Amino acid sequence: MLLAIDLGNTETVLGLFDGAELSSHWRIATSAERTSDEHALLVSQLLDLDGYRFDGAVTGIAISSTVPRLTATLRAMSRRWSQVPTVVLEPGVRSGMPILYDNPKEVGADRIANAVGAYAIYGGPSIVVDFGTSTNFDVISAAGEYLGGAIAPGVEISMDALFGRAAALRRVELVEPRNVIGKSTVESIQSGVLYGFAGQVDGIVARIRAELGGEATVVATGGLSGVIARLSREVHHTDPWLTLQGLRLVFEQNT
Repeated sequence: MLLAIDLGNTETVLGLFDGAELSSHWRIATSAERTSDEHALLVSQLLDLDGYRFDGAVTGIAISSTVPRLTATLRAMSRRWSQVPTVVLEPGVRSGMPILYDNPKEVGADRIANAVGAYAIYGGPSIVVDFGTSTNFDVISAAGEYLGGAIAPGVEISMDALFGRAAALRRVELVEPRNVIGKSTVESIQSGVLYGFAGQVDGIVARIRAELGGEATVVATGGLSGVIARLSREVHHTDPWLTLQGLRLVFEQNT
């Protein structure tokens, strides 16, 4: 079975594949202080929750990371504790997708994994909206080329800035309010954040479609995709594990 790990700045998503089927998945907080041994212990415990053994069930590991320090940590974990084929998505690794960026090495591994997964599952042209530490928009052509995209501050970053600068405001649960016109401070924040980011998605996607000169399938992924995507007029599919699927496909091309 393949263990796919998408390590982001805020959260780390892990999935266990039985062939093409995602049989288990987990989402944990990213910690830059974890050692390779601590990562191995954590992965082992997560697998154990679903009845798997790290040293028995896992036959391959695929990794994407946006935290260079932890990329090295995960390599060390794999070498010491698993000794199975490991593919780290980075420059030089085959993705099967032409990267039409001025400098292809600048494209984050998670963005490439999202693009590979989206094209394989939904075809092209397509647009992936990833709600993570940043909100990433990645564009794939009808021919399966990575065209580029847009990067905006993510939901959590924006909320941190709001509550850090406005002493009278407090954190709220991100659920859809009763109305766009909030009747309390909590509802007003919920309305501004959720409808504001949904409007951002709709606006940027509309501009991307105009540049493409036609329709495109829009796929939302990331931890908050289920909350915001349903408020968007432009999102066609919500696929919270899209990055893991892309990692699976990249692993298969490199082993």
